[in-house]
Amino acid sequence: MASTTDIKNGQVLKIEGQLWTIVDFQHVKPGKGGAFVRTKMRNVMTGRVLDRTYNAGAKIETATVDRRDYQYLYQDGTDYVFMDLSDYDQIHVSETIVADTAGYMLENQNVTIAMHEGSPLYVELPSSVTLEITYTEPGLQGDRSSAGTKPATLETGKEIQVPLFVNQNTKVKVDTRTGEYLGRVS
Repeated sequence: MASTTDIKNGQVLKIEGQLWTIVDFQHVKPGKGGAFVRTKMRNVMTGRVLDRTYNAGAKIETATVDRRDYQYLYQDGTDYVFMDLSDYDQIHVSETIVADTAGYMLENQNVTIAMHEGSPLYVELPSSVTLEITYTEPGLQGDRSSAGTKPATLETGKEIQVPLFVNQNTKVKVDTRTGEYLGRVS
């Protein structure tokens, strides 16, 4: 158990049997009445966002989440296999936990996996990755970045929108949080 004075961004709380991570918090001391802490939390499993207010000094239950570095090895049926970089143990993570991050993972890529009581919660990727475009319609002479976008398929099979001038076999930088095209990589 902890107090609301211990709250900080990124901390994981256990509320009604579910894990919630603190996205944002604000300590408020109004002129009249007692102080309180306003929090914005995201459910670790579902991604749902919740706003909750606590009285100052209230007791909250924290959860211990262990974030460790792993290397993505390969996909085995519906599971993804990762190797712990510290002791070389391999773990299988189901596709429901890997979810949308699978579209940005290549074999031998380093990731961070958050674990709670020995079971994986979610997979964190770097904020951006470099991937090659395996298919897109050819660009035309005179196409500019402000002219619009077209669909492009990445080497992982994920489809993103890219500017019209980007061609097949081009390496691009992609934001893993939004799936947004960030630029070409030479």
